[in-house]
Amino acid sequence: MTGQTANSRTNEPEADVLRLQDVSVRRFTTDQLILDGVDWTVRPGEHWALLGANGAGKTTLLRLLGALMHPTTGTVEVLGSRLGRVDVRELRARIGHVSPSQRVPQDLTAHAVVLTGHSGTVQPLWRTYDDEVRVRARDLLIELGVKELADRPYGVCSGGQRARILIARALMADPVLLLLDEPFNALDLPSREDLVEAMHQLAEGRPQLATVTVTHHLEELFQAVSHALLLREGRILSRGPVDEVLTDSLLTGCFGRDITVARRDGRWSAFSGRRVSGT
Repeated sequence: MTGQTANSRTNEPEADVLRLQDVSVRRFTTDQLILDGVDWTVRPGEHWALLGANGAGKTTLLRLLGALMHPTTGTVEVLGSRLGRVDVRELRARIGHVSPSQRVPQDLTAHAVVLTGHSGTVQPLWRTYDDEVRVRARDLLIELGVKELADRPYGVCSGGQRARILIARALMADPVLLLLDEPFNALDLPSREDLVEAMHQLAEGRPQLATVTVTHHLEELFQAVSHALLLREGRILSRGPVDEVLTDSLLTGCFGRDITVARRDGRWSAFSGRRVSGT
């Protein structure tokens, strides 16, 4: 009986990581419709790129996914729990969130910054970190390729190094979902490529991890990115496998400029020409 139960569970479909149904968000102070009728599902192991022009609603959408706000209408289910019916503090603890704007004390070492991911605090809670937790933090720095920074103050690290430290911090909670809000912002070319490689290795080593990355540049997509969502003026223009979504015509419609897309060795690039007439 036990063996049959285990097998039946193995054959069961995995639960969705995210499910949004007819989601809209309206700013009450101005009555502006920020998101309109969004339907979207993210499953375990999928890696999504979220693209759109400034003001398209990407930040608001990411806040919904991170359980940082509620929709005006529609339903948002995150890790199997519906917003409005769950303690969002417990839910947020199971989501990894990375943003260059995160508050991080500049004098903390990289190892200490990663440790704060265990307690979910800005400042370290030293008494809560046993030897196992401290070793895990160092292992994550190794996994992200920055083990040599363990004892270096965060404030003197480069932008690319900081990004990888913050990802290691987010992984301390062993999340199923990792949200990255423009993690490549202001990185130079070598730092960008280091982060792209680190994200690819992370995806390869964690087959159940789902990621959503907000970016403005196709060159920032790591090879494991499997899906893309294009957002235009609060509505989904297209979503699905990257090969079907990242096309000349769809990106041209999304950004309002003639865009030519290329892919080589699993990496994407785009060139924008003249503005499309009428936009």
